Amino acid sequence: MLNYIMDLVYPRRCPICGDIADPRGNLACPPCKKRLKYVEEPKCKKCGKHVEFNEQEYCFDCVKKDHQYTYGISLWEYDSTMRKSISDFKYKSRREYADFYIEEIIKYYKEEIMIMSPDVLVPIPIHKSKLLDRGYNQAEVLCQGLSSKLGIPTIPNLLMRDKKTLPQKQLNDKERFKNLQQAFSFNEKARFKTNMSINKVLLVDDIYTTGSTIEACSRILIKNGISEVYFVSICVGKGF
Repeated sequence: MLNYIMDLVYPRRCPICGDIADPRGNLACPPCKKRLKYVEEPKCKKCGKHVEFNEQEYCFDCVKKDHQYTYGISLWEYDSTMRKSISDFKYKSRREYADFYIEEIIKYYKEEIMIMSPDVLVPIPIHKSKLLDRGYNQAEVLCQGLSSKLGIPTIPNLLMRDKKTLPQKQLNDKERFKNLQQAFSFNEKARFKTNMSINKVLLVDDIYTTGSTIEACSRILIKNGISEVYFVSICVGKGF
């Protein structure tokens, strides 16, 4: 009843078209969902990007790089439709879009995540200046929702963003990695407060493109005793 009343007063908007979701009560318009391009097999065994041939084990990015994380999964291709959706989610206070993203991740990847068997979920942190500007960390919103659905605890501040970096979308591959050097740190106090052994971590983020951010965070975690690092993201770039 409460959800029904809330939907009447504050009707939910479709995260794809931006209009009021039709029929009411849905997280997204059914016709709009058909526009989304789910990442299909064959996929890169490391970053999860779609690759062109079944015989191709890794995308061109992963062939060139020695990623420290174990592997990752993503839901949709990062095309113009999802670029607009995620932009509104991050910059236009459309936090409710996370409900749809989370529902779809659980629908398609719950079993895969349980196979990973992470001890905790950890969001990719943002700098405090961005947090003040946006009012929330979009990765943490996703992380908390997934934590609730999966029954896996989350530690939102296990990783800290110490350095305000340039927007990654403005940089090439080498510049992205350099841009993130010394940007993150490990919060030992946060681990101590959990009073649990943490060996496997599942990082949560909105977009995976070149993997520079995930890789930087993975190295910090492994350096501090985490044995396996995985990631899940809403979208992933092309990986031919």
